[in-house]
Amino acid sequence: MERRSPLQPAPTRKTTMTDPIVQIKPLGFPWETIDPFLFCAYHDDAYPAGNGAMGPAVSLEGRAIGQDFSRKDGWSMYHGEDIPGFPGHPHRGFETVTIVRKGLIDHADSLGAAARFGGGDVQWVTAGQGIVHSEMFPLLNPEAPNPLELFQIWLNLPARNKMVAPHFTMLWAEDVPRFTATDDAGRTTDVASVAGRIGPVDAPLDPPPDSWAAQDGSDVAIWTIRMAPGARWTLPAAQRQGTRRSLYFFKGASVTVGGRAVKSHAAIELHADQAVELVNGDAEVSEFLVLQGKPIAEPVAQYGPFVMNTQAEIAQAMADYRRTQFGGWPWKDEAPVHGTDPARFAKHPDGREERPNALAA
Repeated sequence: MERRSPLQPAPTRKTTMTDPIVQIKPLGFPWETIDPFLFCAYHDDAYPAGNGAMGPAVSLEGRAIGQDFSRKDGWSMYHGEDIPGFPGHPHRGFETVTIVRKGLIDHADSLGAAARFGGGDVQWVTAGQGIVHSEMFPLLNPEAPNPLELFQIWLNLPARNKMVAPHFTMLWAEDVPRFTATDDAGRTTDVASVAGRIGPVDAPLDPPPDSWAAQDGSDVAIWTIRMAPGARWTLPAAQRQGTRRSLYFFKGASVTVGGRAVKSHAAIELHADQAVELVNGDAEVSEFLVLQGKPIAEPVAQYGPFVMNTQAEIAQAMADYRRTQFGGWPWKDEAPVHGTDPARFAKHPDGREERPNALAA
């Protein structure tokens, strides 16, 4: 998915080291991130019933087709024309981590890989020296709405790995480590770890081999947290010195973070070396995303889907893409989808296929 424009709101407040909160900022689109992360987009689209051809069974009049980020009626077509999503586009120099909470994504890429994934599945793609991929949102149900909810997170690569061979990884929902903590009042907090150790998760999933998350001492973590009304839980301190951490409060009415009330959705930068107590309000469930890691601490030069260290490298990326198309596009159109069968699958570049068990709840 392509980044539309940087979002740089001014911080609302900075605090001393005795406070676990560094600063609080309102959530926008996309969410602002901290090195080693580049970008986080949260999509929550209330798509209508499908039209039998995997597009919406309603008129598209009034939408800027090909550039529709309008959220008209609670959803967007994005760069899709008939089916919502993001047709083929290039990346170089970073990784995409896509966590699908509801609905399905159809992936296809210039390596020849393809996948249909959703319901808690995670796709992790190292773009490295260059990849072209598409991410389409097929609306398979013609009888009822087709809600879609996902995060797409861009994780930077250090200079030494920006030109590695691209790599495609699927992490199925059934394999994502999860645990439930129960407070003294019997209220629960559910935690899922896409990356990084936390609580009883001693053996997190393996990230791609050239990822910053695979480097010793990077302390990269991607966690989701769901708290029942009134629940209390303490987010433990990071394992490494120099780690930076963002807590995104994106669902719920109100929470207390380190003793401070937060009454609207926010990006909260925390002192990662301090544990912080989270206390959910009594009104409804609250949900959070945590992104943390030691900064790569290198210059970042970005032009749309290319993220390098210098402007000269950006110019080279553009020239390489014009010349090679990063290996070409082996699909019959720019926005391939994978039929009407909702079963999840992945076809890897080497031809290996995998199909996980029944869709996770």
